[in-house]
Amino acid sequence: MRIEDRQKLLVILAIAGVALLAGDKLLITPLTGLWKEHARRISELRDNLDKGTALLAREQAIEDRWTSMQKSALPTDVSAAESKVLTAVERWTRASGITFTSIKPQWKQNGDDYKTLECRVDATGDMESLARFVYELERDPLALRVEDLELSARDDGGQKLSLGVRFTGLVLTGGQR
Repeated sequence: MRIEDRQKLLVILAIAGVALLAGDKLLITPLTGLWKEHARRISELRDNLDKGTALLAREQAIEDRWTSMQKSALPTDVSAAESKVLTAVERWTRASGITFTSIKPQWKQNGDDYKTLECRVDATGDMESLARFVYELERDPLALRVEDLELSARDDGGQKLSLGVRFTGLVLTGGQR
């Protein structure tokens, strides 16, 4: 092979190598990245579709639960809400047989859609009656949640106990009722 032919062949091979390298950097790599991004997005959309389908399948159960929560929420009127909670505390006190010491209600505005009535109840009694009081509080249909509970002995034998419980009641204010 002549030197001129060899030089032409080397120039052609060099140009072909540069063209392949440029094609890889300018076409193949960006298209591969684009393909992977599209595949990731399609997978994400399929997951969202599956979640949406599952949500639609549970629509009635979710709406029923929301209706139940709205019905068990305290009334938006401050005095009516406090009255409902005080009536419930009296009911729990009668059912448990504890000696009711004090109750301290306090209103808190938590957000635009709801506020809470926070109550601190202090009482005395034996273990059985205090446990019954907490049980009655927990199973009440009102939208209440126990935040803190303190139990301490008032005598050396532990027969007379003191209970301090702080609970909150939910009031929906954002027009959901």
